[in-house]
Amino acid sequence: MSRIIIFTGKGGVGKTSVVAAHALRAARGGMNTLLVSADMAHNLGDVFEIRTHGERTIAEDRLTLLELDPGKIMREDYPDLNRSIVEMISSSARSDAVGSDFMFPGFEDLFMLLGIRDLYKSGAYDLILVDCAPSGETLSLLKLPELLEWYMEKFFPVGKFMTRVLAPVSGALYKVKLPSSEAMDQVSVMHRNLVELQALLKDPENASVRLVTLPEKMVNEETKRTYMYLNLYGYHVDRVFINRTLPPQPDNPFMENWREIQRQYIEEMERVFTYIPITKIPWYPEEIKGIASLERLAAELPENEELFAVRPQRAQGAPETDVDADGTLYGGPEVYEATKEGYLLKVSVPGAESAEVKRCGQDLEIRVGNQLRIIPLPSTLCRAQIVKTEVKEGVLQAAFSLGQEAP
Repeated sequence: MSRIIIFTGKGGVGKTSVVAAHALRAARGGMNTLLVSADMAHNLGDVFEIRTHGERTIAEDRLTLLELDPGKIMREDYPDLNRSIVEMISSSARSDAVGSDFMFPGFEDLFMLLGIRDLYKSGAYDLILVDCAPSGETLSLLKLPELLEWYMEKFFPVGKFMTRVLAPVSGALYKVKLPSSEAMDQVSVMHRNLVELQALLKDPENASVRLVTLPEKMVNEETKRTYMYLNLYGYHVDRVFINRTLPPQPDNPFMENWREIQRQYIEEMERVFTYIPITKIPWYPEEIKGIASLERLAAELPENEELFAVRPQRAQGAPETDVDADGTLYGGPEVYEATKEGYLLKVSVPGAESAEVKRCGQDLEIRVGNQLRIIPLPSTLCRAQIVKTEVKEGVLQAAFSLGQEAP
């Protein structure tokens, strides 16, 4: 069975170099490895100094590179949807200027995810390493399946019905061609595939996220926020890489001063990631480019047994509405612990000082910083009332009372 490891970090931290070194080590260790770029600014070919041409490219034995093309995925795997989008836009624009490569803004992330899912399902690789875009875009990518699932459950049945009703008259009255039934069916297939992928990516046995950072103030702060938001959405971070650390240079006061500044930020990261392994990578005098430089970088990584080991995550899930012997109700990456009054919801948000929690119908809205997560409540709590919320030691706790109905 394949395993997926996703790499992210602030732009310019050397993320692509670190994931490429992983790929080299994995391949030479006997694993059939696929290195995927999910960043539209692809640069795998630059790092390995080979041409990729947007297709699967053999870098060396057991190592394949692929720079994902979301437009190609849409055209080849969802042709009815692609055709309907082009026809609808062309008809509304009263022209045929919209080509077959047209894609709604933001759909790139959607088809990137579907491409990763198909690669995993193929079973052709032991290890799939994903070089993601900078952390903000990665968060948008990883929260998309859950967000789309929520929209699909709430609005898709109504939208599908309205499309079927209005399709016969939309062309005559409004000169707009609505999506065909085949296109709507492919949307349903996309939804099922994304739900499956979401379960896969949140399972620490099959997938994890690795953060690449630098010993600098702004980068550290973004790394901590990224870690907090990944936990909010239920993703498992299993290792952190601090890149470009300076070696001792006692004869150079200027560089020693920078090294002391780095030391302070490294110690801060070690306090934040107490239970997560941290690997420090030195700052090389030349850029990481080509196999020789990747080999040098790969030598700084832990041994393969540790580097590719599956690190356990504390138990946080079982099928929704399952209740174990001590009364704990599970519902995905969040935990509901039984109390005398009802249940206590716990969601990991390391580093957060506060959070806003409110009911919205049968959903729970959690806002931490600038991120909003909507959690469908288990049926047991659909009529319960929130009586208290607090963030304690990096864990959001929301107490539900079953004795009163929610307003």
